[in-house]
Amino acid sequence: MTRVWGLTGGIATGKSTVSAWLRQAGIPIIDADLITRDVEAPGTLGLEKIAAAFGDDYLQANGTLDRRRLGQLVFNDPAQLARLTAITTPLIQAEIRRQLAAYRHREAPLVVVDAPTLFEVGYLQDWVDQIMVVATTPAQQKQRLMARNGLSAAEAQARIDRQWPIDRKVAAADTVIDNRGDITQTHQQVVKWLDANKF
Repeated sequence: MTRVWGLTGGIATGKSTVSAWLRQAGIPIIDADLITRDVEAPGTLGLEKIAAAFGDDYLQANGTLDRRRLGQLVFNDPAQLARLTAITTPLIQAEIRRQLAAYRHREAPLVVVDAPTLFEVGYLQDWVDQIMVVATTPAQQKQRLMARNGLSAAEAQARIDRQWPIDRKVAAADTVIDNRGDITQTHQQVVKWLDANKF
């Protein structure tokens, strides 16, 4: 029987680092961010629908999606975010289902679904057995997001506000990885979790 864990956290809390450590430990990862990029790649139905809904102005000269420009639009307008989500969600769902089915067919003992908006999208909570949340303070989260993405304080806060607050995610989690301190301490927590979840 394949156990399915969901891995999530607020934007810029360190989830991707934890995901990389789990992958290095040999755990199969279904990466929702990578799937999103795949369904929005040039030549896909997803990108075709996005261009039809938002206009070719949101495509770059090489035909790829201008993610920064589209992000500035949707993260400041809930109606536009809902339009984008309506296009991409069915495509993302289908690919996650396909990958989960493949791992179950191969009888993988443990699979992690890495999804930054696991709680927000709703359906993923029903697809995983347990949930791990990577958490930090709201102030750290905002500073890290500004530094990582080159955003202003207002832009960073707008993106953070589109997700559940960290404390709400922590309250709903089965396991919490505390990433407020040194990265070595964070890694030790992941190692401890791995030791407790041998597969």
